[in-house]
Amino acid sequence: MIPSVGRIVHYQRHGSADGVHKSEPSAAIVTAVVDEQTVHLCVLNPEGMYFNRDVKLGDEPGQWNWPPRV
Repeated sequence: MIPSVGRIVHYQRHGSADGVHKSEPSAAIVTAVVDEQTVHLCVLNPEGMYFNRDVKLGDEPGQWNWPPRV
């Protein structure tokens, strides 16, 4: 799939350095597309939202990916 503005994706959060909070996915909205692998995101979580620029596609913390189909 090719990302486009307005699409919902998952952003893999980093988690805490002490391991108390694990890396988990958050819902995110694509706000701009750099290329097929790199996007700018508005990341949503229970405490609010924040913006990340130049996020790469992948499954590691700090990356975005497509949500699994249900």
